[in-house]
Amino acid sequence: MDCDEQHEPHHIAELLAGLEDADIVSGSRYLPGSARGQEAPADRRRINREITAQVNELTHLGISDAFCGFKAYRAAALARLDLDEPSYGLPLQVWIQAARLGLRVREVAIGRLYTNPDRRFPGGLDDPEARLCYYRRVLAREAVRWRRRP
Repeated sequence: MDCDEQHEPHHIAELLAGLEDADIVSGSRYLPGSARGQEAPADRRRINREITAQVNELTHLGISDAFCGFKAYRAAALARLDLDEPSYGLPLQVWIQAARLGLRVREVAIGRLYTNPDRRFPGGLDDPEARLCYYRRVLAREAVRWRRRP
């Protein structure tokens, strides 16, 4: 669960229930049935759409929300991931590795809550184009890294 108050705790039960037949259950703010709530800022929606499409092109996972931080993991599946990205690109590592390892991924519809539309990204990522370039670099690096693994 992200610490920015974007997720409603009552969805935890749905995420945990999803682990019955999945290794990773991720919330999605864009699946049909998602409680609409507040809209994300336009640059975040655009970047999420673009990066989610790239993740799906690389992985064939068919996810709808690459950046939702509301997730449940089977401990054994999480232990198989080799995560080392220290910033906002971490979810991209999760998706690439999950696909390469054949993990079962499922999304559940959750609401969108943006209590602080002025939230900033540290490390020079406030600029949407810099953030997009960073995400593309993480995806490219991770795709190459996992193509080389046996």
